[in-house]
Amino acid sequence: MRVGVQFTGTVNPNSTQKWFTFNWPANWHVVWNVVPTSTAASGQQIEWKVEVTRTSAQYFTYWISIQNLTAVPVNIEARYAVLN
Repeated sequence: MRVGVQFTGTVNPNSTQKWFTFNWPANWHVVWNVVPTSTAASGQQIEWKVEVTRTSAQYFTYWISIQNLTAVPVNIEARYAVLN
């Protein structure tokens, strides 16, 4: 299994930001996870969703939308795992 961090960033308070990452082989099964790296006293900080575009027979582009559910900026880390 291959794992890593694809990108880091900051999502502004009460907003959503979308990132993309491209040229992922279409025969790979990739799982995405986004975690906050900022601390919080309690409660959920972020939600995310992943969308996929098949850009050719061989490659995917992943679009990752991250929503900050708090009133302060949240730093994030987008992690991936290739399962095959």
